[in-house]
Amino acid sequence: MKLVQIGNVKIGEGQPKIIVPMVAKTNNALIDEAESIVGLQPDIVEWRVDKYEGVEQIDAVISLLECLKKVLIDIPILFTFRTIKEGGDCKINHSFYWTLLEAIAKTGQIELIDVELFYDKKDKIKEFIEKAQRHNTKVVISNHDFTKTPSNEELNFRLYQMEKLGADILKIAVMPQSSRDVLNLMHITLSARENGVQQPMITMAMGQLGMISRFSGELFGSAATFAAGKQASAPGQVDIHSLRKGLSLLRCQTE
Repeated sequence: MKLVQIGNVKIGEGQPKIIVPMVAKTNNALIDEAESIVGLQPDIVEWRVDKYEGVEQIDAVISLLECLKKVLIDIPILFTFRTIKEGGDCKINHSFYWTLLEAIAKTGQIELIDVELFYDKKDKIKEFIEKAQRHNTKVVISNHDFTKTPSNEELNFRLYQMEKLGADILKIAVMPQSSRDVLNLMHITLSARENGVQQPMITMAMGQLGMISRFSGELFGSAATFAAGKQASAPGQVDIHSLRKGLSLLRCQTE
């Protein structure tokens, strides 16, 4: 598996890296949230910008980003606009999605940026990935299903599409309806790693039923996991202290 270097963080080796989301809505609340997250010492911070009240004002987003960088200092940022279709909070014009992401990539302030696999035609997504990478911004291609866990064949196909498009990191999150769904996701992740997928993967089953997938990534090939800071951004996220303890315990048991 390839390593993706994000600042001082190497994604794709060792213990899964911990990502904590920022989900506040206002400037002051986001600055406060960033200050509190610094003390938690995550590997990466995700800014869920779809929750920000000023998201449709690109200048305001960039200005706030500069402030957040000063607070977070050396902690890399994953910039994410999550669409309504995949669990987000804000509906925007289709073209604005790309305008926003391209403007943020051009700033050179963001280490990672999220793009949804099914948001647009594959040529458009590939074009954006190439633009972002020219600005030294790595790209996470993501897909979220909040109602079910797709078939093994479909999950394999989605990972293949993400890799083919040139993503630096592949991310899939699903909602399990049974323990078998959780096992299937873990099996698909392990098989993808064993069968030659080169990019680091982030896979998780959401909700209480899928919580084990957030802890056991090192065993089956998921390179990062999400933990709640002040507030969770998805079903089944646990607080960072519990997650870190669980990851360390599993590592001790498997070494």
